[in-house]
Amino acid sequence: MVKHQPLQVYERQLCLSCITGIYGCRWKRYQRSHDDTTKWELLWSLILLFTFCLLLVWFYFWWEAHNDYNEFNWFLYNHSGEWSDGTVPILATTAAGFTYIAFLMVLALCHIALGQQLNLHWLHKIGVTAALLTTIVGVISINQTWGQEWDVIPISLQATGPFLHIGALAAVTALSWIVAGQVARSEKTMFQVVVVLLYLSVLLGLYVVPLYITSPCIMDPTTLKQRPDVIGHQGAPMLAPENTLWSFQRALQMNVTGLEADVAISVDGVPFLMRDRTLQRTTDVEKVFPDRQKDDASHFNWTDLQQLNAGQWFLKDDPFWTVRTLSPHEKDLIANQSVCSLEQLLKLASYHNSTVIFSLRRPPREHPCYHSWINDTLQAVQQSGVPLSLVMWTPDEQRAQVRRLAPGLIQTSVEKQSPESLHQYGISRLLLRYNQASTQEIRNYSQSNINLTLYTINEPWLYSVLWCSGVSSVSSEAPHILNKVPYPIWLMRPDEYCLMWVSADLISFAVVIGIFIFQKYRMSGMRSYNPEQIMLSAAVRRSSRDLNVMKEKLIFSGQPQ
Repeated sequence: MVKHQPLQVYERQLCLSCITGIYGCRWKRYQRSHDDTTKWELLWSLILLFTFCLLLVWFYFWWEAHNDYNEFNWFLYNHSGEWSDGTVPILATTAAGFTYIAFLMVLALCHIALGQQLNLHWLHKIGVTAALLTTIVGVISINQTWGQEWDVIPISLQATGPFLHIGALAAVTALSWIVAGQVARSEKTMFQVVVVLLYLSVLLGLYVVPLYITSPCIMDPTTLKQRPDVIGHQGAPMLAPENTLWSFQRALQMNVTGLEADVAISVDGVPFLMRDRTLQRTTDVEKVFPDRQKDDASHFNWTDLQQLNAGQWFLKDDPFWTVRTLSPHEKDLIANQSVCSLEQLLKLASYHNSTVIFSLRRPPREHPCYHSWINDTLQAVQQSGVPLSLVMWTPDEQRAQVRRLAPGLIQTSVEKQSPESLHQYGISRLLLRYNQASTQEIRNYSQSNINLTLYTINEPWLYSVLWCSGVSSVSSEAPHILNKVPYPIWLMRPDEYCLMWVSADLISFAVVIGIFIFQKYRMSGMRSYNPEQIMLSAAVRRSSRDLNVMKEKLIFSGQPQ
């Protein structure tokens, strides 16, 4: 008996070796397998997919939360007592983790497309587990300390939803190549039916998603209202130290229509501008009054407050990474800023005919002005000489008395109420955080002649969405950025949007059908060859030198009968 043992010489498949090697450390040909993936490895693939989806949402959240980074850092400061940019390590780890998990997802899809068994290496399993647990801890922490920020996701989808839909549709359409290949390659009817139904369900869901996408920027451009007024929140704190005269002057240079500040009252009854409970972050109180650095800011008299420098901290901490953009002259002005009184702000606003809105903080119970804080502040407003029609009065305490003593003030509420309730109490303006009013509520306030101001708006996309919604004005820490937004970032007629997504759906459907037909034709056209036929067919396309290498070598061995 003679046995023929063909010596098969395989082409080097560098790309395939890299894919299986990086994903599962299977660098050799004999380590690769076309067998079905084990249930254990299939479970790890599902964990990888879940981790990718969770990180995608987490990454999107932090990308859109850029509008409120300063708010987040301020929250951290109130908890730790030290100022630092806490977003930097979060963004760095999120970007690194998302890049790593996305890379593994691409490798997994390549394995499926090439028919290779999924076999994630144990080091990658540790990495996936670490990324998953870290993200879950981050989500829980944000939910407990900054839960209101989750609202940025549905709000941002009003700006990005139509374009994210097109991107998701393109990605799922591209996946049809892998899905069609798996279906054509499989010999199990049940597997084919399940995969096709699952894929078509996802695809059909994407086709009808635009029916549920709502955005105020999908509108008739002729109905667009005038550009919302911009109010400088604490002046222009990205360009100058917050709540200082130079900060408000910089805001006025950006054509703001109003100025917003945080007001506290000194121990001798002088209202002054300060956001924090203490003076530690924004002044040099640690140097001037080292024994009182942790005292409440309201426990200082005005003479002591005037001795403090309120600008050097800005040059030192660079809270918005903008100091490098400042000129030497601007740095000199910043370095010599002092604590600003409410009277100084009102006089500046009066000179520029600018509206003023301030949040008044009640002093501690042991403070001598604890009971008279409203009257003391009102007296400072009246003594400043500013026209009362420029002052938006926000405290709800003793509002009736304030209205009687100073009827010219613009009565403003910081509590969300119905238009009917606001009119009942003689309130004509409303100041809310941007996540507290929906598009429909904004329009209802506008129709009821309630001037709505939303804070804090720093990003052009958010400003554009609120502009399309019809908001009257916004309070911003970045007036220099919003000043460069003369028109909403995008505006689309409803019929144009309908044409866009219907066309995208039709193109996607045609491409998917074409890919499925091509993959079926491609797989059905493949024939099975024995080793000799493989060698001969390969030899036809090779040089004579390669022919000698590829020749079949017969090994004869006689076996006794």
